Amino acid sequence: MMFTKSTALALAAIVALSNVNAFSTSIHQPITSKAAHITSSSSLQATNNGLDTDTTLPSFSTKEEYTSYLQKAGRLPSGFAVGTAKGTFVSVEAPALGPLPIKATVIHLTEGPTDSWAAVFTNNRFPGCPVKVGKARLSGGHPLQALVINNKVSNVCPGGDGIAAAESVCAAVASSLNLPGGANSVLPSSTGVIGWRLPAKELAEDVAPRAIKALQTESAYAAAEAIMTTDRYPKLRSKTLSDGVRVVGVAKGAGMIEPNMATMLGYIMTDATIEKSKLQTMLTEACNRSFNSISVDGDESTSDTVVAIASGLKPLSSEDELKDALFEVCEGLSADLVRNGEGTGHVIRVTISNFPGSEYDARRMGRHLVNSPLVKCAISGNDPNTGRIAGAIGSFMGKFFPTESVAEMSLTLGGRTIFNNGQFVLEGDAVEKELSGHMSDAQLGEHDDFPKHQKFVEIGVDFGGSGSDVIVLGSDLTKEYVEVNADYRS
Repeated sequence: MMFTKSTALALAAIVALSNVNAFSTSIHQPITSKAAHITSSSSLQATNNGLDTDTTLPSFSTKEEYTSYLQKAGRLPSGFAVGTAKGTFVSVEAPALGPLPIKATVIHLTEGPTDSWAAVFTNNRFPGCPVKVGKARLSGGHPLQALVINNKVSNVCPGGDGIAAAESVCAAVASSLNLPGGANSVLPSSTGVIGWRLPAKELAEDVAPRAIKALQTESAYAAAEAIMTTDRYPKLRSKTLSDGVRVVGVAKGAGMIEPNMATMLGYIMTDATIEKSKLQTMLTEACNRSFNSISVDGDESTSDTVVAIASGLKPLSSEDELKDALFEVCEGLSADLVRNGEGTGHVIRVTISNFPGSEYDARRMGRHLVNSPLVKCAISGNDPNTGRIAGAIGSFMGKFFPTESVAEMSLTLGGRTIFNNGQFVLEGDAVEKELSGHMSDAQLGEHDDFPKHQKFVEIGVDFGGSGSDVIVLGSDLTKEYVEVNADYRS
């Protein structure tokens, strides 16, 4: 199939802009209840030396290096077990596609349910059925003891009863784990094709039970891998606090990435003892700084879910240190999502300084810039067509801040000033070569199955004076993005 430049541009032109909506309830101590399905870490080959992921990941030469790094850094916090399994199903909506693969992931709190959990969900007006169930769990004040996640089918506006389908999978998990809270103590998540019925029978009777049999307390890596859809590689971040409390997060998402939040699922586990309300506040702020400051294609998903859950098995010495760790994990995962975006060849980092408005509006401007099809395509081709950057910023300011002065605005690309005092500062082939070289140096392989480096195309926007400072991440637009989404269901 042939794809024209105009087709690619059209696919990147949609921008979804809205606030985070968070839901919360009350808190407290976990209730003791143990399951017999779990393989202890002592019976597994050791894969961890107590390491955390670096704030900026190192460069990797092979997929094996990357995998080993995440496995070592993915040691689960106390009180958590993870299991995954594969299965197949035939879609009712598209049976001609034949048997299709599907994966289930179960995250289990081994020492009993906890009230200390927080979540942020999509603001899309057509939310998935698991999102509706999750909101009901929160508003109902239900403690959690397990999460069940499937890929391939998102269970959004299906022809059947999607909520009943999600609840049946939760009930099966609760039964297999002998959870005292029943289905209400299980939180479902789904990601994949929108509009298809959830293969609830296959998940409830086959795939999820086998995931439970595979539960282990060693590493979160298996979950990071199993929740992927069009992701090319798993995403995992971790941090150990000075008091031994551990924070580990996994996320998936490669397309339909623009918060609130992205077509992304994120799960952050900690063994800290923390009040529900405080954890919710921390998570909401962390999402604003991370998952709500990225965009791959400007499309907001129907299934976005970020959950933070605490087993409460370790006393917490410093809430500020936990907050910083949560921020670091979320910011790392959000950068990983963009770097792993469908067809991403460059990651764009826009640093906005002194914006004449709120941080929310500064992020809007940043997303407007990284969502510009012309900017995306120029960066994809390592073409320093800097007028497109200024044009995108001017368009946003003219529409939403027409009375604010831009006279003092300056722009940098790769650290070099390209615009100042209302004029471009571009003279000679040497500058052109330098700017193009900066983009080329940050280029990634569109088919890479691991992140070779952590470089960015760096754009700086400074409005002068005083105002809001934010960082927004985005990606370029490539032919590979179009091809991936043209063939997504198959």
